[in-house]
Amino acid sequence: MDISISHRKRTLLKVIVLGDSGVGKTSLMNQYVYKKFTQQYKATIGADFVTKELLVDDKLVTLQIWDTAGQERFHSLGAAFYRGADCCVLVYDVNIHKTFDTLSNWHADFLKQADTENPDAFPFVLLGNKIDVDGGNSRRVTEKKARDWCASRGNIPYFETSAKESYNVDDAFLCVAKVASENEHELDISYFRGISEAPSEAVEQGSGCAC
Repeated sequence: MDISISHRKRTLLKVIVLGDSGVGKTSLMNQYVYKKFTQQYKATIGADFVTKELLVDDKLVTLQIWDTAGQERFHSLGAAFYRGADCCVLVYDVNIHKTFDTLSNWHADFLKQADTENPDAFPFVLLGNKIDVDGGNSRRVTEKKARDWCASRGNIPYFETSAKESYNVDDAFLCVAKVASENEHELDISYFRGISEAPSEAVEQGSGCAC
């Protein structure tokens, strides 16, 4: 790799993760960034973010991934967090049909509050999470139904994931990084000398409102 990476532009990509409470948004983020999973559920209050660096098509990218509360009472906070986003990740639980039914509301609410320049072209990625539960016997939303939903909204990329088993999580967020980079708000950040040339796995806990 060329030593010039120390002076490359680093692209900051803001990603918003949305979905009903309990679908596994925080677990997916923790699995992706920290490679950790916990069975204990703790609702996100307001919003919080984590960051991760990676190389996408030989370009250094920093994903700033915002975890948002799924409870209705926090929806009014949306506009402040959504603005400036480069991609929105929608998450539902394949075992609870209601969490799939509300996706349209999350999709529409984001576009309304984010005030994007071109709503029809704004990139989304859909994750059907918790496919590991009960060996798949508890599943209520078929893969075909999810893919049909994505097709009806401009062919949104779709991944079936398990935060617990770390299944498809890295691939899903790599896709997120790629589609977000096509919609980027680029920052020119010169790297200090001495920073490793390899893609960093280092992460940083954001100072958001959540615990």
